[in-house]
Amino acid sequence: MPPNTTASSGQKPGKSGRKKGRRARLLVIVLVVALVGGFGYGGYWSVSTVRASFPQTKGTITLEGLSGPVDVKRDGYGIPQIYASSDEDLFMAQGYVQAQDRFYEMDVRRHMTSGRLSEMFGKSQVKNDEFLRTLGWDRVAQKEYDTKLSASTKKYLQAYAKGVNAYLKGKDGKEISLEYAALDLTNDYKPQPWTPVDSVSWLKAMAWDLRGNMQDEIDRSLMTSRLGPKQIADLYPEYPYSRNKPIVQEGEYNALTKAFEQGDSTGATGATGTAGSKGATGTTGTTGTRSTTGTSGSTSTSTSTSASSSLRSQLAGLTNVLADVPTAVGVNGHGIGSNSWVVAGSHTITGKPLLANDPHLSASLPSVWYQMGLHCTTVSSKCGYDVTGYTFAGMPGVIIGHNQSISWGMTNSGVDVTDLYLEKLSGDGYLRDGKVVPFTSRTETIKVAGGDSKKIVVRETNNGPLLSDRDDELVNVGKKATVDTVAPDRADGYGVALRWTALDPGNTMDAVFAIDKASNWSEFRRAARSFDVPSQNLIYADTQGNIGYQLPGKIPTRAQGDDGSIPAPGWDSKYDWTGYIPPAALPYEFNPKRGYIVTANQAVIDKDKYPYTLTTDWGYGSRSQRITDLIESKIKGGGKISTDDMRQMQLDNSSEIAKLLVPKLLKIDVSDKHVRAAQKLLEGWDYTQDSDSAAAAYFNAVWRNILKLAFGNKLPKELRVKGQCLWVEPADSTGPADEDRKVRECGQREADQAQPDGGDRWFEVVRNIVDDEKNDWWQSPATRTDPATTTRDELFGRAMKDATWELVAKLGKDMDTWSWGRLHRLFLKNQTLGTDGPGILQYMLNRGPWKLDGGEATVNATGWNAAGGYNALWVPSMRMVVNLADLDKSKWINLSGASGHAYSAHYTDQTEKWVKGELLPWNFSKDAVDKSTTDTLVLKP
Repeated sequence: MPPNTTASSGQKPGKSGRKKGRRARLLVIVLVVALVGGFGYGGYWSVSTVRASFPQTKGTITLEGLSGPVDVKRDGYGIPQIYASSDEDLFMAQGYVQAQDRFYEMDVRRHMTSGRLSEMFGKSQVKNDEFLRTLGWDRVAQKEYDTKLSASTKKYLQAYAKGVNAYLKGKDGKEISLEYAALDLTNDYKPQPWTPVDSVSWLKAMAWDLRGNMQDEIDRSLMTSRLGPKQIADLYPEYPYSRNKPIVQEGEYNALTKAFEQGDSTGATGATGTAGSKGATGTTGTTGTRSTTGTSGSTSTSTSTSASSSLRSQLAGLTNVLADVPTAVGVNGHGIGSNSWVVAGSHTITGKPLLANDPHLSASLPSVWYQMGLHCTTVSSKCGYDVTGYTFAGMPGVIIGHNQSISWGMTNSGVDVTDLYLEKLSGDGYLRDGKVVPFTSRTETIKVAGGDSKKIVVRETNNGPLLSDRDDELVNVGKKATVDTVAPDRADGYGVALRWTALDPGNTMDAVFAIDKASNWSEFRRAARSFDVPSQNLIYADTQGNIGYQLPGKIPTRAQGDDGSIPAPGWDSKYDWTGYIPPAALPYEFNPKRGYIVTANQAVIDKDKYPYTLTTDWGYGSRSQRITDLIESKIKGGGKISTDDMRQMQLDNSSEIAKLLVPKLLKIDVSDKHVRAAQKLLEGWDYTQDSDSAAAAYFNAVWRNILKLAFGNKLPKELRVKGQCLWVEPADSTGPADEDRKVRECGQREADQAQPDGGDRWFEVVRNIVDDEKNDWWQSPATRTDPATTTRDELFGRAMKDATWELVAKLGKDMDTWSWGRLHRLFLKNQTLGTDGPGILQYMLNRGPWKLDGGEATVNATGWNAAGGYNALWVPSMRMVVNLADLDKSKWINLSGASGHAYSAHYTDQTEKWVKGELLPWNFSKDAVDKSTTDTLVLKP
């Protein structure tokens, strides 16, 4: 891939700027020659076309609508710091500057959130648009804007939109971004003005990718075709509270009891849940279609669900639809995690708190994050912001970062805010408590670049939109179903509807602005109450020395016996949501005695200490406990934690599953000399997954093959990798195995979405059975080259052999050359034309590969899917460490760079440092910003 070396327009070069400038000019010339010479775009693109969209970063620009001058100061990495004298000017300038760097990205995102991708990319996106129109994110965003958001928030959104449109004024596509020049070759798409609702809609895309356990609901139901209730329970074990500590540990029970006794004095509405709504244990409902089996996460279905091949087809089809929806900030719900922790000043070198955060999201180009500072020249009632951090291109304000008084970080809480409902369809309506109720329907018109428009009808039940309408085979798949006698007859099939908190108007945009200027814990908590969706773990520190944690969000309560773990019967109102957890009852912690708080997607609070069910599908705490252990080891050793200690913790590559399995693997007697040579790689290994480690490469290959043999080959085709085929007993088989009855069954799921993915749920699955050497899961059938396995060590031995020959094929016979980084690579791809465009465009827009340290469920969480391969799928999308003693000594890094322009010097100029684990200075005070400034642009009224 061509390196990113072209300097931005008007930009002052750094130490190597002259050399970089020559390389940039050569690259552009080579690019143009290539285009003219044989790729079909000659005569249209030129050097001026490639450079036309580079932003002006020096001098003066007049913007109509400003009330006073605004300074935009950029450092050597193109990161902007904006200085203005009023809130409206500040956010108008933010819109202008983000559009300079990232408008194409912003434009694609708003077309995604509104279900209008076909307008840009043609008929290939019609299916996605149908699904996105059915969800109706932009409709909900419009309602939020019209009825929920405060007057000040609307004012800021309007100012931001005004700034974006000031940048667009008078420009054609190629002057905005290189991608528009490519689109012009196939259609006549022209960018349209930005609206405030476009910004609000982005919150819905963010919430979608962080939506919780919806895929787990689907997967558990799909598993019933091949697995029984006990087997499914094995694969969704109880959270290990005694080993991996939850986030909130001190004082939460008394505080919550007090809140319950006094009632919610905050004026929260719609929160009707009580302690009786906890659904950890239940019995089969009267419909016979949903039940839980005694422990959190251990779920099964009754006869009607498990007997229904048509329902499984529906859910599998829905999974395919979900997998095709473009990602926004994550990986469509799979593998998403994050780390954040805060350490009190009693344990730090500075005597004030240190706060770290690194959200784990899908690897995208440009990075989902945009770094910037928003500064009022004088903080006053007219201009109230002095904040810096990470935001999303297309949204005003700062999402994660710090202001002059406080800092905050976020990780995904994973609480269950979605439920799928089975709906009994009947003509123009659906069954509801014995009566047919008409759908709420609307017609949507999808415009298609280069083709005819398409009209669709979106149908909704009281539980939400019918997702099953969005796949051709889903509407009628239930016709042949066998159902329980107490369930309604399927007739023309059940529909599948989605109940989701984000489909109700909320106030999250208000929360963003309120957090940005909060000055203490009370103001921060008050602001967090408006953070409806997505529910995030919020950690906090301030310059006064306080640390804290707050779980915000609109979190539903459910009927007795219903824990939200599998699809519910929509025809019975007993399974409706009963309300929402009162904001005053949401878990929090403030200045705990232990002196630190860690959040890494583990359980928020011990289930025995909390009267509500938050979810049955937590992350299992491998990362959080490792971070806790690293902090404790420093404290107990009498040491104090530094900013660099926090950075080093973020880079920890230790494999928890390797610590468990390697001692057992080394005890296995291996006869094959090649496998024995590979086995010896594990001797003396410290379980650290560095990119140059041969032991890490071999262990992860063994782990992948253990999962495949023990679990993957036993899962239904809907969960296995597409194209991987097995000879299996038919799903309806009874009695002893019969080789003559076996059928060839091929997987149906995309490789990066398949199971077993190898994350910390699978760590816990294996941990629970690893000492049971004759457990049924260790049994695997014979093949043409291998005998059947009946014990753990037989299966482990076979996995070691398979892993050895897999790596010989991938990395060569010389084991001395094996390394984890040769397997575990990062590719950064432009999320539109870089994935589906012509080869020359992919070459131009994409970057990589880089060899990575880390792995799945490690603190340095460069996640990969064990069912599908070794490449990194989700990564720490940014890293930051905030020093509350001296904010100018804070550090940060982005995955890519500030710019979305493919040949800008700032397209991927932070990536190499990110790979090495380095952080950049994070200047905040005006003096520090001035010293680091290379370019200054003045925006004048």
